[in-house]
This record gives sequence, C-alpha cells and structure tokens, in this order.
Amino acid sequence: MNRMPAITRSLLIGLLACLAGALIIGGAYDLAGARTTFLLLLPLAAMVLLLAHWMAAHRRRLGGLARQFRFGVIVVVGSILASVWIAAYAMFLSHHDAVVVSVMATVIGVVALRVGEIVSRGVTSDVESLRDGLEAVGGGSRDTVVEVGGDDELAQLADSINAMIARLGAEEASREEADAARRRLVASVSHDLRTPLASLRLLVESIEDGVATGQTRDRYISQLRVHVSVLTGLVDDLFELSRIEAGDIAWTMSRIELDALVGDMVEAMRTEADTRGVRVEADLPENRLLAEANPEKVQRVLFNLIQNAIRHTPADGSVTVRARSSSGEVEVEVTDQGTGIAPDDRPHVFEPFYRGGTDSSRTTEGAGLGLAISRAIVEAHGGRIWLESSGSGTRMRFTLRSPVPG
Repeated sequence: MNRMPAITRSLLIGLLACLAGALIIGGAYDLAGARTTFLLLLPLAAMVLLLAHWMAAHRRRLGGLARQFRFGVIVVVGSILASVWIAAYAMFLSHHDAVVVSVMATVIGVVALRVGEIVSRGVTSDVESLRDGLEAVGGGSRDTVVEVGGDDELAQLADSINAMIARLGAEEASREEADAARRRLVASVSHDLRTPLASLRLLVESIEDGVATGQTRDRYISQLRVHVSVLTGLVDDLFELSRIEAGDIAWTMSRIELDALVGDMVEAMRTEADTRGVRVEADLPENRLLAEANPEKVQRVLFNLIQNAIRHTPADGSVTVRARSSSGEVEVEVTDQGTGIAPDDRPHVFEPFYRGGTDSSRTTEGAGLGLAISRAIVEAHGGRIWLESSGSGTRMRFTLRSPVPG
C-alpha cells in the first residue's frame, strides 16, 4: 500500500481542522456562521500549509536552523492574526476584541521568536559539534570524540559517529599492522631465499666453468641438493601456511589417542636429541587421552615444538612433553631447559620468520616458520597455543578439543 503524499496529508488535516472549527461555531451559533467560518478558514489553512511545505523544500534558501525556526514562528503568528481578522470580518468578534487579540498574539509571537532562538542555539551548537567532528575524521583524526549537550536524536547521532570513529581507528590499525607484517614477511622471505640462491649460483658456475672437478664436483653437487632441499622446504612451508590462514583446509578429523601420538613422536625425536646430548621424555597419564583432530597435522605441531625445544636446550639438558585432560579439552605442554625467550620477543614468537634476540642475524637453523605453522594448525582445529610463563627455559602449550561423547 502506497503512503499518502505528505502535502496531501497536510491538506487533509487542514480540511478536518476547518470542519471541526465550523462544527463548533455551528453548535454555538448557527449553520450560517459555521459555513462562513469553514469557507473563510479553509483557504487560509491551505495557504499556510502550502507555505510550510515550500519552506521544508527550500531550507537551503532560508539559511540556518535559527532562521528556519524564526520563519516557522512568523508563519504561525501570521496565521493566528489572519484568523482573528477573518473572525472580525465575519462579525464573530468586535473591532475592539480583534485589536486586543491581535496585540496579544503579536506579543506572544515576539516571545516565541526569542524562545525559538534560545532552543535553536543548543541544537545549532550540537549540529556544529557533529560537523566539526566529521571534518576532523575526514582530515584523518581518529581520536576525535563528538560531544553534544542534549539527550535526543542528535545525541544518538553523536554516539553513532563516535562508534564509527572507533571502528575506523581499529580497522586502520589492523590494516597498518597487516601491511607491516606483509612487509616483514617479504623481507624475511627475500633474506632466506638470497643466501641459498647465491650459494647455488656460485656452485653451478664453478661446475660449469670446470673449476670443480672430481671429488670437489661431487661435493658441490651434494651441496646443491642440500640447498635445493632447503628451498623446497621453505616454499612448502610458506604454501602450507598461506593455505591454512586462507581457510583452504580439507583435513579429515577423527578421534585420535593423543597420548599414544605424543609417545610415538617423542620416540621419533629421540635420535636427534641423543645426537645433541639432550634427554627427551614423555610424561603421560595412565588413562587414554582422546582428541578430535587430524593426526598428521598434530604430528606436525608436535614435531615443530619438540624440535625447537631440542635445538635450544644445551647438552645434558632435557626436554619434557606432557599431556593431560582439562575441562572438555586436552592440553599438551613442551618444556625445555634452554635460555628462554626474552620478554620483548615473547609477543612475536608465533609470527612468521620472527627470530628475535641473538637470533636476529638469522643464522640459526630453520626458516622461522615452525611456530607460525603450529599456531595456524592448532587454531584451525579450534584450539589455542601460547607461550606459558616460566622461571627458566621455555614452556609451550596447546589445546585440542575432546571428542563429543556418543
């Protein structure tokens, strides 16, 4: 159903008002007076209402809110004066009464104009605050707070503007952080690619130029294989990380025995630990620990955490892997006896390629993607991974969901 146009609705209201006034006059006096009243007031009401709609449609010509309020008051007072003199003309009022009522209406009109100025002053001030706030936001400010003096629709608009400013600030900060992370990632990838590529170029040139022959040539070819393997691993890790973070996951989830999986991974890492003179052991409960997860991906997380712990633990030190059940989930902890992680580096340990502290020269083993991939895998499982506070060494923890009973 189409809504009645505003001007038609206004004219209908005026018509009904004139009919009501005519009926009142007719009831108090006679039908002739009622007809006269209706015929005299109807054109006036229609003219005033049409003028009001013209004012609403041409607000730009009228100027600010204060001027619009003044015009509105003038129209209302003018219509009152006109109706009074119409009544005098129709002999409903004496000339004396018409003058008295006109003076009273004029005085009240002047007062009303002042009232309009007072009321519009607060509204105008609030509108100026809204305008200044939006101009500041348009100029790049994100700490602007729009404040108004009322508790009305303008106050609600100010609240919406402040909420918008907060969202803009948060989104820009997030975008800047993402851009900074992207730049760091590109710089890190470039750095990690430059060294093996430079070595590959030198080795290939030596072989092509005939400088490397016999056993030297065979050794160079072996080194080529190592560098190619490093590059392949780096590309594979980057590809896996980008797929997980993009949500491109096609893993098969199943109910796994996490305690058995942890025990198997500890045994698999024991050879590397023994080579470095590090003890690695599992601390597992007697009862089975069940988790809803992809076993291959969980193995990847365990491998990354245990390998990191072994690499950062000095000879004769130990690495302990614990698992336990906790509030509808299972928790795994990997603890080492290394030098620990500096406080400034702790917030960044799960960032790709980050190696703070003394490792900033990027000469240590690995590409710095292990913890980033571990975090992505754990979070894709609906779990969480974090660095636990520890008096010495490093303590990494992550959780996985327990299977729903059934």
